Amino acid sequence: QMQLVESGGGLVQAGGSLRISCAASVRTFSRYAMGWFRQAPGKEREFVATISWSGTATYYADFVKGRFTISRDNAKNTMYLQMNSLKPEDTAVYYCAAYWDKFQSVSDSVGKYDYWGQGTQVTVSS
Repeated sequence: QMQLVESGGGLVQAGGSLRISCAASVRTFSRYAMGWFRQAPGKEREFVATISWSGTATYYADFVKGRFTISRDNAKNTMYLQMNSLKPEDTAVYYCAAYWDKFQSVSDSVGKYDYWGQGTQVTVSS
């Protein structure tokens, strides 16, 4: 059973940067595709970015392209989301998620993911 723990959230001014992390408690981390999602108050959970198990394939939501970068370090069982040029509308709880994958797939679908973290709050002030 995989457990995911996010960290690194906080308060940042608009235009600033933040890096959040997701640590996984499983030895086979390199066999899981990973993703970041977010949920703002009163809104549905939405896709942010995803990365294949090897890190060679990535995919982003349009609203973060050019600002956010997803990456992973399989030796450390950790995934990252570097967020630059943050906007107040990026304020949300950010969740990491994972699904077992034999291929180099990525997914933007909430339903594809089997494991979820508890989330980390990111607040961007104007």
